[in-house]
Amino acid sequence: MSDNESLKPIDITAPSLEEAIDNGLRRLGLTRDDVIIEIIEEGSRGVLGMGSRNAVVRLTPLKPPRYPEPEEMPEPEPPAMPDDEIPDEPFYPVDEDDEDEEQSYQVGRQIAVDLTTEEEARISAETLRELLSQMEIQAEVETYRAEAESSDEEPPWVLDIHGPDLGILIGRRGETLNAVQYITRLIVSRELQRRANIVVDVEGYKMRREQSLRKLAKRMADQACRMGRTVTLEPMPPNERRIIHIALRGDQSVSTESVGAGDQRKVTIIPVLGK
Repeated sequence: MSDNESLKPIDITAPSLEEAIDNGLRRLGLTRDDVIIEIIEEGSRGVLGMGSRNAVVRLTPLKPPRYPEPEEMPEPEPPAMPDDEIPDEPFYPVDEDDEDEEQSYQVGRQIAVDLTTEEEARISAETLRELLSQMEIQAEVETYRAEAESSDEEPPWVLDIHGPDLGILIGRRGETLNAVQYITRLIVSRELQRRANIVVDVEGYKMRREQSLRKLAKRMADQACRMGRTVTLEPMPPNERRIIHIALRGDQSVSTESVGAGDQRKVTIIPVLGK
């Protein structure tokens, strides 16, 4: 390798600037005095690993590196989660009885409420806006009451996020959205010193998903009765399984049951013989 080739700049990527610089110096076998350091991207930690960006630096050697052959660079580790933000329970608590799992919210008329008098709504909206800001996501948060499933329970506050290119907030099967909802609930619950009754949505995604699941439940129940055998749906998170159970609760021709464990837990629709 000629001297000119050995003095070519290299770009190094890592979770932080210091790591990128240290990795580059190790790769070249040089010290800070032996290189010109140019910052290409400072990087951003993001929130819970979401919206994070690695740092990128360019190192230009002032003398030939001591190790002509680049060393194998270690895989960058994901940003660490602050100790006070580590969830103390999984996003989807698994119960044998899906009726006790995370509640859905009814599609229907939005109940107008004076938000200025509602501490929970105000704190929830402020928390979510700050969370989105830390994730460097430009969006608005609309807050309203959903309709309760029964007169015995208080309806949740719905924090509906609106803005451009928000698909990243939903994620695969809504996993990212559920994570954002979980951490928002966690922060608000600690602030209020009680469980926060809130639902985080993105431009009505959960409302549309609930409508689709109710239609799916009815269609699969008809199929189970027509074929005379049990129909098994795809694995779903607890709140979506609960929607299926509730949608078919009043159908005397079928019964429903959740089977499996963890991420593979799913709903089975069982035809009632003689119905």
